[in-house]
Amino acid sequence: MSILKFSRRAALGFAVASLSLGAPLASADPVLDSVHFLIPGGAGGGWDGTARGTGEALTGAGLVGTASYENMSGGGGGKAIGYLIENAASQHGTLMVNSTPIVIRSLTGVFPQNFRDLTLVAGTIGDYAALVVAADSDIQNVNGLIDAFKADPRSVAIGGGSVPGGMDHLVAAMVFQSAGADPLDLKYVPYDGGGATMAGLLSGEVKAVSTGFSEAVELAKAGEVRIIGVTADARVDAFPDAPTMVEQGNDTTFVNWRGFFAAPGLPEDKLSSYQDALTKMYDTPEWEAVRQRNGWVNIHNNGDEFRSFLENQEQVIGDLMRKLGFL
Repeated sequence: MSILKFSRRAALGFAVASLSLGAPLASADPVLDSVHFLIPGGAGGGWDGTARGTGEALTGAGLVGTASYENMSGGGGGKAIGYLIENAASQHGTLMVNSTPIVIRSLTGVFPQNFRDLTLVAGTIGDYAALVVAADSDIQNVNGLIDAFKADPRSVAIGGGSVPGGMDHLVAAMVFQSAGADPLDLKYVPYDGGGATMAGLLSGEVKAVSTGFSEAVELAKAGEVRIIGVTADARVDAFPDAPTMVEQGNDTTFVNWRGFFAAPGLPEDKLSSYQDALTKMYDTPEWEAVRQRNGWVNIHNNGDEFRSFLENQEQVIGDLMRKLGFL
């Protein structure tokens, strides 16, 4: 099964690539004095890395004076969304990071809210997905993992940093279906964020993990894990040793967008300031350093473009999940 159309048209169809290096911000005055990042999952996950990387670039470039961070796990991200909505009047200084799961979990009813209940600020980056095994695993590649699964499905547990039916589960299911295996037989073990997922892998609780590529890169460089497949069309410069699914005969490609949301009822001038800071960020060397380090793809869409992008995602992902049996 090819997911090329999904990854390129749905996830990148509204993207505006911005890969240029630029001079540091000339003005001494930041666009914003401070930003508080609300992270709906645990430390070490893709949301955590995106929020902290964005804050690092914004403050380093002088676009934001200070950045603070708060991890709020629970409900597949629903706890943080509910908190932002319920406390909207006092949260005008907060940006919440989210990604494809806000669409998936709304479709599956994990939480009752959806992106329409929030102020849409901007989509910012895309992160490829990856399947990862421990460095000393006897599984050498994606086909080896599939073969072990086909021989004994219940002996091959796949971990992920999202709830059952969530994005990590969905990506693994796409890979297995593309290889001719039944994704509904997949034994999936959910963890709270990327850090806990990798701990589960290294302790032997699961055979492999489905995760964001950027979450696996540093551990792979340190020799703790091996990336056996990445869902990019070509090898990613941030870690070129990682083979793609495509080059192993598995035609699954996928990119997970990430972006920022604010409380409902956010004043227009505050929204414009957030969008202005994020737009200017792309032209700074501080952002380019963060982006390259993580192997992210620039995906930038503000306001109405972001809404159109999310509505398209909702339709495409819903159709895909029904095809895979998750809805």
